[in-house]
Amino acid sequence: MASDQTRSAILAAAERLYADRGFGDVTLRDIVAEANVNLAAVNYHFGSKDELIAELFVTRSIQTNRERLNELKAAEERGGGRASIEEIFRALVGPTLRGCLGPDREGSTAARFMIRASIESVPPIRRIKNREIDHLRKFAAAMKRAMPGRDEAELYWGLHFALSMAHHTIREKERLAKLSEGKCDLNDVQGIVDRVVGVATMALNGAAPSGKTAQRAAVR
Repeated sequence: MASDQTRSAILAAAERLYADRGFGDVTLRDIVAEANVNLAAVNYHFGSKDELIAELFVTRSIQTNRERLNELKAAEERGGGRASIEEIFRALVGPTLRGCLGPDREGSTAARFMIRASIESVPPIRRIKNREIDHLRKFAAAMKRAMPGRDEAELYWGLHFALSMAHHTIREKERLAKLSEGKCDLNDVQGIVDRVVGVATMALNGAAPSGKTAQRAAVR
């Protein structure tokens, strides 16, 4: 098997196994057996299990982040250089939710791998999430252009909460389906995007914080 084919076979096998069984239960020997290669090939191409996981996660994340930024760019072009907060949030969470939810996506290996990555906080993925935030800075900058007089900390919290709602919905969709006894339609992906965007926009456009937070802000 050619070197590029070997590398692709290892990545495909690893993604399938991690999607099916999780990161903790899959060994390198499981992967080489699935890919029909030897252990030396994994060490040669990736060095370690953590590096292999990181490679898979970065590959999938790049695709999502590219889609996010393309949607953000289109929204700002439509607005003459400034998008609305709602459009910014839609570009931020839409690709992630559409990529992982819905009957046409949930069964795919790529979606199941990213759902698993969202559920299981393994060190290599955690390190990447904490390190690679340049695309999020572009969203923060767009939010500042959309709301130039708003406190920057509030904008960062708004971005953080929008992302959190999207990821929590992906992780806990089965619990929500059971809790709501089917009233919350988890197959209506566009409806989920609309809800996350609506709540995030409403929170950011809402009244100032109350209680101790407001008192501290007044003192500052």
